[in-house]
Amino acid sequence: MALPLRSLSRGFASAAQGGHGGAGAGTWRLLTFVLALPCVVLCSLNCWLHAGHGGRPEFVPYHHLRIRTKPFSWGDGNHTLFHNPHVNPLPTGYERP
Repeated sequence: MALPLRSLSRGFASAAQGGHGGAGAGTWRLLTFVLALPCVVLCSLNCWLHAGHGGRPEFVPYHHLRIRTKPFSWGDGNHTLFHNPHVNPLPTGYERP
């Protein structure tokens, strides 16, 4: 009875016979230093070079955006709860230039 159950089980311990991790640890170490770290450096450099913020886009009063069918229940009723006057336009346009 032990023979059929033994053949169905996966031998996890058999992969680590050569010590702690065997050749797999060396492969992952090589991939880390050759592939992962240069990718992180290149992505960081890309973000740093393109970090400048552009100006805010020109307001276009599309009729399907910023529809107010009833006023908000806070403030003057026209500003959203987390309104930012530099980023979020009102239905008539931006508040500040």
